[in-house]
Amino acid sequence: MEFFNTLVVILDSTIRLSIPLLLACLAGLYSERSGIFDIGLEGKMLAGAFAAGAAAAVYGSAWYGLGAAILVSGFLALVHGFASITHRGNQIVSGVAINFIAAGSTIILGQAWFSQGGRTPSLGADSRFGAITLPFAEAVRDVPVVGYVYYELISGHSILAYFAFFMVFATWWVLFRTRFGLRLRAVGENPAAVDTAGISVTWLRYRAVLITGALCGVAGTYLALTQNAGFVKDMTAGRGFIALAALIFAKWRPVPAMFACLLFGFLDALAIRLQGTPLPLVGRVPVQFFQALPYVLTVILLAGFIGKAIPPRAGGVPYVKER
Repeated sequence: MEFFNTLVVILDSTIRLSIPLLLACLAGLYSERSGIFDIGLEGKMLAGAFAAGAAAAVYGSAWYGLGAAILVSGFLALVHGFASITHRGNQIVSGVAINFIAAGSTIILGQAWFSQGGRTPSLGADSRFGAITLPFAEAVRDVPVVGYVYYELISGHSILAYFAFFMVFATWWVLFRTRFGLRLRAVGENPAAVDTAGISVTWLRYRAVLITGALCGVAGTYLALTQNAGFVKDMTAGRGFIALAALIFAKWRPVPAMFACLLFGFLDALAIRLQGTPLPLVGRVPVQFFQALPYVLTVILLAGFIGKAIPPRAGGVPYVKER
């Protein structure tokens, strides 16, 4: 029974750690399905986290923080779209530039506004998204196995966590069951054919990058207002790049993307759990090894276990309308 309880706790941590990855992964899915590579997920998440932490600290409302994060991240998404769609610039360079801008500006603005070394003030419970207790969770808490799983694993997450899992199936429905999704997938494969049908390639791609910006803003909000009590310097810690790896691992499909993010979250949760724990035949392992473990295993999984991942054919290629 002790092993079962430990497993449930690790899975609960897995969900909490995978939420920002999942939101960023779905954000990249919309952009890359439309043919726009977005390596700037990391920067938009970081800028969104800072905006959320700053707005929540000033106005005392988590919802104001969420709104500010979506606006700031959406603005950066529009900058990326302006550079890569309107001016047909290099999409990788544009994304890297956004990452650098976000990394530097969040520290400068944080120090200028709050004078706490680039951090935002610590937030109270009223300024954050707290855990939601689902119906009957307390009543069934003591029921063996099922009740404990419902109380500990399914209940007790923030509204942003439930939104992330809702967005997995909403994204699947949008991409594969709606006219917009059909056009979005088509513009990522053959934009000339979409243009010939009288559909604006530019407008479709701009809508995709705006959705990407909004979801990155929600991911940043989760980091600042749920996982932490405010913004901390470089708090994304490479999650945007891990989300890109999960997107490739899932071959640009929403449901496999969810499982890929849960896998990476599980590796992270397991690494945290094993820190300071002596291992059989090995003994105590340095903390740095466990901290690097999720990233090392990410490279191993991408290198040897996913097979050939073929991105959208028009991805990364600026579209020039034929005259």
